[in-house]
Amino acid sequence: MKIFTTDGIRRIDEATIEAENISSLDLMERAASAVAYEVISRWRPSKRLVIFAGPGNNGGDALAAARMLSEQGYRSEVYLFNIKSSHLSPCCSTNKDRLQDCPNVEFNEVVDTFNPPELGPDDVVLDGLFGSGLRSPLKGGYSALVQYINDSGAYTVSIDVPSGLFGEWNMGTDHRNIIKAKLTLAFQFKRLSFFFAENAQFVGEVKVLDLDMDERAIAQVPTDFYLIERDDVKAALRPHNPFINKYDNGTVFLVAGSYGMMGAAVLAARGATRAGAGLVTVHAPRCGFVPLSTAVPEVLFEADRNEIFTTNIDLYHKYSVVALGPGMGTSDETVDAVDTFLKSYRQPCILDADALNCIAKRPILLRSIPKGSILTPHEAEFDRLFDLHRTDEERLKKAIDVSKLYEVTIVLKGHYTMTVRPDGKVYINSSGNAGMATAGSGDCLTGVIAAFIAQGYAPDWGVVLAVYVHGLAGDIAVEEQGTHGLIAPDIANSVGRAIHSLVKRPE
Repeated sequence: MKIFTTDGIRRIDEATIEAENISSLDLMERAASAVAYEVISRWRPSKRLVIFAGPGNNGGDALAAARMLSEQGYRSEVYLFNIKSSHLSPCCSTNKDRLQDCPNVEFNEVVDTFNPPELGPDDVVLDGLFGSGLRSPLKGGYSALVQYINDSGAYTVSIDVPSGLFGEWNMGTDHRNIIKAKLTLAFQFKRLSFFFAENAQFVGEVKVLDLDMDERAIAQVPTDFYLIERDDVKAALRPHNPFINKYDNGTVFLVAGSYGMMGAAVLAARGATRAGAGLVTVHAPRCGFVPLSTAVPEVLFEADRNEIFTTNIDLYHKYSVVALGPGMGTSDETVDAVDTFLKSYRQPCILDADALNCIAKRPILLRSIPKGSILTPHEAEFDRLFDLHRTDEERLKKAIDVSKLYEVTIVLKGHYTMTVRPDGKVYINSSGNAGMATAGSGDCLTGVIAAFIAQGYAPDWGVVLAVYVHGLAGDIAVEEQGTHGLIAPDIANSVGRAIHSLVKRPE
């Protein structure tokens, strides 16, 4: 599913109006009807409903919804903010006129002074102050109103976007001046800003309202942001050929583990085998032989010269993909080994966990990473590599820049894991759950990514598929263990079932 910018959504609106030969007012009626229906489906007419409408089209949506709710017997108190008067958008002005004679509506137009209504936790507030057309952060009286609504404890429902929140980038916006919605009724599409952790406090639950926008425009309007969903992955996964052999499924060389951290190597190896890799070889210090042979006897073990950490990364065979990092440690000798490897190996590889931490200790190595490689940092690892960032938004912007600079794919792990490609495309994952925030989950993901690339999926797309499958494995496992009890082996052991649920043919 495409995630459009505010400008892209505006273009789709215009194309819909032209294709269906309707007016902007007609499209607003469609949007308001969807909002009114959602309110009716959640609350009875006896619920106190207070509606705040701004002077633009977001306010027009709110006024039209108030009229439709009135027709269904809902009472509402409506406050239209028309500061300095006569600055209403045409659609907002028309809906103001339509609302005048409606029963069950206490209409108030705020032109200069405003006496706010008393609000409490039992009230529902419909926020139609400002939508995606907002051009600058809220200030003055509007910021005071936002803070008043937020402090009231009322159940706030925002139309399209919470007032004060921009659809994409909010760097520099004062968080005190953004509505904290319990429910956001987004028109047709989620906005990019909804996927950043720092904005969760504003958007609350998100319900996308289908406005039946023009499909041709949706297909043609370009975007760099995509939400990856089940059908996208299901369409891309390939069932196994009955005559396949293990070498057809690819070979993985995994450099992982150190004394005290062999579990990371086990989880990465298990992720790779469960995701379908034909043959997995783990290079680890000698102390890892017994743990690996016991926990994942199906993988080959290649011993490092050292007993407790990795000191050499030499490839004695040709492998479909090489992955470094889980549990490797960051001793000086291991950093040297990573340094030597990156300066001599010129094929794309996967760099995770301690491989990234080794590079962070010697940042000049960023220039030695083979083009086309895949980096899979969580936020702390990313910040060690590319300086401290305060928000997910800042991190994504930086990832887009460094992905292009170094020609690598970056997998920003989080609640919505984001895969950033050198061409600027960003794929946001929709699978997974809070239980996956557990030690070893990322190690398992490294193995799954390696397996998909080993099996011949194009690296740029194979990463996206692997991230979704990994999240789906977590969703399958959480059904049995719950979010509190979920551990990384549960995820790794569910990877095969996740893939099977996507590729199996209906009976």
